Amino acid sequence: MKIGIMTRNMEAWSSTQVREALTKRGLPYECFTFPRLVARLAYKPYFKVNNTNITEDLDALIIRPIGRGSLEELVFRMDMLYKLERQGFYMVNPPTAIEHCVDKYDILAILEDEGIPVPRTLATESVNEALKAFNELGGDVVVKPIFGSRGQGATRIVDVDVADTVFKAITFHHGVIYMQEFVEHWHSDIRAFVVGDRVIASMRRVAEGWKTNYSRGARPAPAQISEEFEELAVKSAQAVGCKVAGVDILEGPQGPRIVDVNSQPGWKGLQAVAKVNIADEIVKFMLSEIKK
Repeated sequence: MKIGIMTRNMEAWSSTQVREALTKRGLPYECFTFPRLVARLAYKPYFKVNNTNITEDLDALIIRPIGRGSLEELVFRMDMLYKLERQGFYMVNPPTAIEHCVDKYDILAILEDEGIPVPRTLATESVNEALKAFNELGGDVVVKPIFGSRGQGATRIVDVDVADTVFKAITFHHGVIYMQEFVEHWHSDIRAFVVGDRVIASMRRVAEGWKTNYSRGARPAPAQISEEFEELAVKSAQAVGCKVAGVDILEGPQGPRIVDVNSQPGWKGLQAVAKVNIADEIVKFMLSEIKK
């Protein structure tokens, strides 16, 4: 058995952890980036990287962050994953899950369809409608890029004149205005790490300000979450098709709200407070799925 690790950075902490987990089990692996892939149609091998025929020489792919790229590059990368999936090739995570999770509107729309609580959210291309929504949402909103991660580009706005300026700037560059009510969460939230049908580890992310991303300096703290939160996290991951996911939960005055499902989560901060080896849990789950 041989496993592929597709990642934008082979030396990244989480990718290194996966490699170590595979090595401990005596499993060989091939680590590569998307730009190294060659895809063929009407003649084989359909997918090749270096001297490896992916569908013949590998048994599964663990997909770490796809990385930045042009629209054409990103669409092509997803096309390749869908082609592999149609051939019955096993991947963690499947392309559908990755595609859902890069789109913030799409994630929350699916979660709401499944009865999962999410913050009040509005998306529009109209500045006038966005200004109306600014007031509807209490004059305290968080504006985010629909495609983005790690809190980059997210801005809290409490002034209508600032909102007008920001909304016009977004539409001038042909963006979509995406905003959520600000949910008071006292500078912390919960990250639940889902593998399969269970939460294997969780933490509280404690920040100096309202952004609670670990990559932006939030401090990880141990957290034993309730059964309700575990069920919400697992249901959220499964709703978007994730086998492995980081689910972010805000504990607001009106109860929990799911704000994000990450299909390619890092876990450096979480590992510092977790009782399990997260990479080992991912590999163990993947092997059990392949055997099925």
